[in-house]
Amino acid sequence: MSAQHPPGVSRHYVLAAGGTGGHLLPAFALAVELERRGHHVALVTDERGAKIPGKPSFLPAHVLPAGRLGKNPVALAKGLRAIWRGRAMALRLFESFEPSCVVGFGGYPALPALLAARSARIPTVIHEQNAVLGRVNRFLAKRVDAIATAYQEVDRLDPKLSGKVHLVGNPVRPEVLTLRSEPFPEFDEDSLFRVLVTGGSQGASVLSDVVPDGLAMLPAALRHRLQVTQQCRPEDIEAVRARYAGHQIPAELGTYFEDMASRLAEAHLFIGRAGASTIAELTAVGRPAILVPLPIATDDHQAANTREIVRAGGARAIRQTGFTPKELAKQIQTMALHPHSLANAAHAAWNCGLPNAVSDLADLVEGFGGAPLMDVFRVDAAAPAARSGEALAHGGAA
Repeated sequence: MSAQHPPGVSRHYVLAAGGTGGHLLPAFALAVELERRGHHVALVTDERGAKIPGKPSFLPAHVLPAGRLGKNPVALAKGLRAIWRGRAMALRLFESFEPSCVVGFGGYPALPALLAARSARIPTVIHEQNAVLGRVNRFLAKRVDAIATAYQEVDRLDPKLSGKVHLVGNPVRPEVLTLRSEPFPEFDEDSLFRVLVTGGSQGASVLSDVVPDGLAMLPAALRHRLQVTQQCRPEDIEAVRARYAGHQIPAELGTYFEDMASRLAEAHLFIGRAGASTIAELTAVGRPAILVPLPIATDDHQAANTREIVRAGGARAIRQTGFTPKELAKQIQTMALHPHSLANAAHAAWNCGLPNAVSDLADLVEGFGGAPLMDVFRVDAAAPAARSGEALAHGGAA
């Protein structure tokens, strides 16, 4: 059923993603890149995903049933029926749209479309945003034609599948990516110490509880230079404002910041969760961080996401059970008491970045049903060399 188009002509691609920002944002980025290259793209997701802000206006969204596969026999049967209905609807979409490739970004809403593509013998690619292969991608890994990863080391990924693994990274917003060539903001013994605190799209109460008191425990030489920007849950914001006022620490608080890229550009230190998009942006820009992985994340994937940047020296990770004001203050002092320490950590984070993620992913996807497969970053060879060369171009050592 797959449409075999000659090279250089417009082709059709279907992107299938779960209904969360973590799955959909890289799908949106790929859609924009494929459309820029002259292709037609459609999105398959669930009702929640179809309503998430940021979907490109040119991208039609097709909502399919997508059941979850739990252990309860009744829930399992219900989930399987929903997946089967979604698969049938996806097959009808493919008959009219004739995709050259179907690309899955994880989440149960992606499963029916990928199963339909396999049944119709349409090439398939999955993209894993985290350092642990997600449940749906784990189920599909042996069945797809290519696996795109964001980390060189991915847990739950069968080593026997290494031949079809391509390290591309996580696509990053253009306004963030433009900051990659900008220097780390000047930081010396007299400058302001700008700290950016976010807890994901919904904020995190633990950050509201711990960060103000932790910053207040810093030595006077750091505390008196603080300038904090913090995202809070609506129910927490007034209490957090009172805490900062009590500590006499200047702080701008909000439930959402539209200009997050400019705030990241000014920050000397980031404190927050370790979601895939967060890590991708920190490493793209080169910002040191103190990361507090979400303890309830599936398969503890946020903790796994911190491994590479922590090993490189670009961040420190604190488990939420040990995330206390005293421990936070201790880690900040280690990173910031000497001005050059933050700059070194920033460069270490920068070296972990994969800024060409969206173009490399698009090259991989375009290799199906069209031009020969492009030579994108491979896990076993090109990535370290490419990253080292890029660091030298930036003016530092890898």
